Amino acid sequence: MQYVHFFSEVGIDDIEQVGGKNASLGEMYQNLSAQGIKIPNGFATSADAYHYYIKHNNLQEKIAAILGSLDTHDVNALMRAGRQIRSWILHAEMPEDLSSEIVTAYEKLGEEYGEYADVAVRSSATAEDLPGASFAGQQETYLNISGRRNLILTCKRVYASLFTDRAISYRVDKGFAHMDVGLSIGVQKMVRADSGASGVMFTIDTESGFKDVVLINAAWGLGENIVQGAVNPDEFYVYKNTLTENRRPIIRRQLGEKAIKMIYSHDTTAGLSTRNVEVSYEDQRRYCIDDDDVLQLAHYAVSIEKHYGRPMDIEWAKDGETGELFILQARPETVQSEEKQSYQLHYKIEQKGKPSPLVVGKSVGRRIASGKACVIADASDMQRLQPGDVLITDITDPDWEPIMKIASAIITNRGGRTCHAAIIARELGIPAIVGCGDATSHVRSGEDVTVSCAEGDTGYVYPGVVPFDEIKLDVSSLAKPKTRIMLNLANPEVAFETSALPVEGVGLARLEFIINNSIRIHPRALLEFENLPTDMQFIVNEMIAGYANPREFYVKKLAEGVAMIAAAFYPRQVIVRMSDFKSNEYASLIGGELFEPHEENPMIGFRGAYRYPSEQFRDCFQMECEAIKLVREEKGLDNVDIMIPFVRSVDEAKGTLDLLEGFQLKRGENNLKIYLMCEIPANALLAKQFLQYFDGFSIGSNDLTQLTLGVDRDSGLITGFDERNEAVKVMMKMAIDACNAENKYVGICGQAPSDFPEITRWLVEQGISSISLNPDSVIDMTREVLSIEE
Repeated sequence: MQYVHFFSEVGIDDIEQVGGKNASLGEMYQNLSAQGIKIPNGFATSADAYHYYIKHNNLQEKIAAILGSLDTHDVNALMRAGRQIRSWILHAEMPEDLSSEIVTAYEKLGEEYGEYADVAVRSSATAEDLPGASFAGQQETYLNISGRRNLILTCKRVYASLFTDRAISYRVDKGFAHMDVGLSIGVQKMVRADSGASGVMFTIDTESGFKDVVLINAAWGLGENIVQGAVNPDEFYVYKNTLTENRRPIIRRQLGEKAIKMIYSHDTTAGLSTRNVEVSYEDQRRYCIDDDDVLQLAHYAVSIEKHYGRPMDIEWAKDGETGELFILQARPETVQSEEKQSYQLHYKIEQKGKPSPLVVGKSVGRRIASGKACVIADASDMQRLQPGDVLITDITDPDWEPIMKIASAIITNRGGRTCHAAIIARELGIPAIVGCGDATSHVRSGEDVTVSCAEGDTGYVYPGVVPFDEIKLDVSSLAKPKTRIMLNLANPEVAFETSALPVEGVGLARLEFIINNSIRIHPRALLEFENLPTDMQFIVNEMIAGYANPREFYVKKLAEGVAMIAAAFYPRQVIVRMSDFKSNEYASLIGGELFEPHEENPMIGFRGAYRYPSEQFRDCFQMECEAIKLVREEKGLDNVDIMIPFVRSVDEAKGTLDLLEGFQLKRGENNLKIYLMCEIPANALLAKQFLQYFDGFSIGSNDLTQLTLGVDRDSGLITGFDERNEAVKVMMKMAIDACNAENKYVGICGQAPSDFPEITRWLVEQGISSISLNPDSVIDMTREVLSIEE
């Protein structure tokens, strides 16, 4: 056939004839099917076929004339021009020989899948999916098309969609000549995701550019809702480097709302062939794919990336009738993979007086921006947006693109991290917060707002203009000091981006942050769920949606938080401190007041290692140990080591090690290292005795200062006492000297080195082996350490 080619006949070298999308489908169909990756068969019309259609109907000069004088910044003129051109193309005649070839290919596809096969009809522009230019979503896609006549009419609709308003505007912005861009049509057998699930996955983290994960978005039904941002999808991260047959490195899951799903309708003509229906409450509360599906998709993604040799953006579907997983499309990722910088830009909100956020959602683009809020309910009012405004709407689709580029930030009620608004915001280099739920009703048009996407995976919309810093960190020429520079890191959401800092690992990762932010429920309340008051059971039940039971929720959520940090820095060491909440902090968790004692001074009360073997807490500590074991063994992240806090006596140290061994975390087994947090004067005074049970010390200078000087660090009344005091330095020196004498690790993970350069200098002079710093102190303090060592 002259104008039609089956996927088995085209490959990646045929972009000029069948466009990026179809060339990639042919490439995968020919080369990856043998690896077990399922790709539905189909065929593509050539770019020559499109040009033949335009020429056959004498449309070249008419289209060129209307576009030649068009100002694409005039939204109304753009809309009129696009509407006119699409009408010409839609009502033109399909040449008989081209129509015959398309019908013949469709009938041949029917021999494989059954007569009148249901197909997806998509565009594949010859300029799309190129590095530096992503035409994704520019043209239309039609699903569940069946029958010869419907197929021909739908092909004409696809040709017309080359001149949607957003496609015209995008070509102008990217410098593509309108009449030079050709269009191929892809016709592919549908996967019955209408009764299953579908989604998008990237072989790179779309926010930080971290290349060692697969990010998967998933929702019920056909995939258009995810691409359009009409649903808040389930989200999964899988770590590539330990993804083997034996390991299951799912390092994060987040349950999405998935309020609607797209299914087949009985009418199979374009535009009427699908419809959205509400998802049941039960299905909203469970993940739409299971762990085996997630891992299978990740294996597919890694194979596809390996074949293409670059980060990829992939669409997939799960057939609800057979349970099989299919790959529908793959294209190069065109934002993060193009970033090549010798410096890092860091944005930071000034903490003083930070107001409560108006709304929160999923952050896109690690930036901060301020501007006047412009709430737009309907695309017909989009011209109201002024340059520098913050666009706030329900969802965006490609029709919004001509005005999105003048916004300082974008906020949507619906959508996940791979929705249209997120993709465009990344291309434009502006922050976006998607999936906020109710932004259009909680933010008023005309009020100043600050949009912060620099505080992790959660984005915040603050009222007013909140001061922030933009810091440029040049890491290209920074030498590596002899003293190990490590990181203090509590928030798993910022692990990927901070892993790019020049550090040798994480010297302190605190479980409390994960418990407080991701779990928020007292562990005892989860273990004794049946005994909770009815109203509290309802709250807890809502929060543990997607997990088999309350106990599994705690263990897996804790494991996922640790795994995010461990994966970000793998194979560099990550030292995780077991829980060290005080009783008043535990009491503030949901259900906590039912299980915690009231203490006059919890700072020196029921905390740390004393808690672990107690009748009230032993089962809770066992869950922590299970989470660590899950990270090290099931997920393969054996770079995780353990630190034990607030150990008051040598006997307590021995008892804690015995307890850990009983919970299958034995020091030295699978190279597990266990450290003591040296924060009580007794730890320094009896350092030699303590060290026989541990692989070294990490000095917790905050508590060591408090207990050496008798200063309550929770009190605001007593000031002027810190780590620079001579008595505290004596304690720290005793600890350092003892570890060096025993040839064991000694680091510091307290606040002091981040705050006081003179303490950093003194520690290096004493021979400390590691200094753990806050992320914003790393560059300056590394330079300080280098100058001291010189």
